Amino acid sequence: MKLNEIRPRLVVGLSLVAVLVLFAPGWAQEASTSGMPDLPGEIPRLANGKPDLNGIWQVINTANYDLEPHMARHAMQTIEGPHGPLPAPEVLALGAVGAVPGGMGVVVGGKIPYKPEALEEKKENQANWMDRDPEVKCYLPGVPRATYMPFPFQIFQNENAFVISYEYAGAVREIYLEDPGPAPIDTWMGWSYGKWDGDTLVVEVTGQHDQSWFDRSGNHHSEQLKVTERYTPKGPNHIWYEATIEDPATFTEPWKIQMPIYRRLEPDARLMDFRCVEFVEELMYGEWRRNPLPRLKPQSE
Repeated sequence: MKLNEIRPRLVVGLSLVAVLVLFAPGWAQEASTSGMPDLPGEIPRLANGKPDLNGIWQVINTANYDLEPHMARHAMQTIEGPHGPLPAPEVLALGAVGAVPGGMGVVVGGKIPYKPEALEEKKENQANWMDRDPEVKCYLPGVPRATYMPFPFQIFQNENAFVISYEYAGAVREIYLEDPGPAPIDTWMGWSYGKWDGDTLVVEVTGQHDQSWFDRSGNHHSEQLKVTERYTPKGPNHIWYEATIEDPATFTEPWKIQMPIYRRLEPDARLMDFRCVEFVEELMYGEWRRNPLPRLKPQSE
């Protein structure tokens, strides 16, 4: 490459670095100071006056990659190379598809307040993402992760019932509008009890077991997790979503995420079929075939 071809790229790169340095201190502030304003248009309502949230909704952000503010990086699982991190052999063949896009973060205050031992577990999870992330095996996502996965979800609501159906793995969650009592057993999607605070639906989610993650970066919790969600309509096509996370076994204090949710406006919008269990059968059980199929070996071997 000639020098006159390198120079413009170098200038652009340095300019980008300057912009990042200038604005980097505000990264963690974004989630903590940006409440979503009311938008034009009347909030649709049911006959009892409560907001009507029926419809198909979707989040647009990088929270499923990493809840915290983060730069773009080589892969969801990396190893140390001679000059910095490189994709781990297990994900090397994914190329740019397996890379992590940068994100401003959705954690209020920027950082998740882990206990020291829980932070070490998070780092181990991240270093072993391919083997440990339940999303890879099509396990149900849990709450709040189901909300910000890169798939739409549909709310079915009337005066007496509230159900959310998720495209990912065909997950379904009923939000009880009368106190159902404690969860009879811990499950992937937990036990949800909702009540209205003005125009905000407040949902307490308990009874989630400890196998689900918050994102692809290894952020995790214990079976003591309690999630308090707040769904606040900000117009006919937007919901401001907040979730407060409490887990005294994992975190030093409660913490919160927040983000907008957008209504899908296409006239033919619908949930498609993504029951991904059959897509991972070979990954999980293929080695027990009578005649196992050849498997791609890590490039380090």
